[in-house]
Amino acid sequence: MYQPTLITWVLIIFGIITCTPLLFAQIIILIKPKGQKAKDLLIGEGEDWRDETHFKAAYSLAMADWIIFFPIFIIGIVGMLSSNYWGYLLFAISGAIQLYINTFLLYFEKEYVYPSIGPFKYYTYFWGNFMVWGVASFLYGIFRLNGTIF
Repeated sequence: MYQPTLITWVLIIFGIITCTPLLFAQIIILIKPKGQKAKDLLIGEGEDWRDETHFKAAYSLAMADWIIFFPIFIIGIVGMLSSNYWGYLLFAISGAIQLYINTFLLYFEKEYVYPSIGPFKYYTYFWGNFMVWGVASFLYGIFRLNGTIF
């Protein structure tokens, strides 16, 4: 049995706090792709897409998060809270997805988003929290399944 621990709860809460606003913003871009609200939430208030590629990347990443990341994240949480090993595996996978996407976004978005929101917001919410949560969730899931963390 893989009973949830304090670390499990901290990572779940941190993940929900980090991912929920993004998933909300992504719903907005999926519903009204060219709307100003989506741009305000995803790239900075009053900002516009750099070009069509920038818009398409944001739109496709929003779709990918809702098709792939969100279900794995939620099912992983349910699995962990049900004390199932597969929950920790899915949680680790959701952390790996965040690492992958946000490594890409560091280079793709930084020159555009960073100036409009500043270093504090960028290195905490817009980029940093996702990386911290991704690393922590990935390592925790792997080490927990390996029996290194009880």
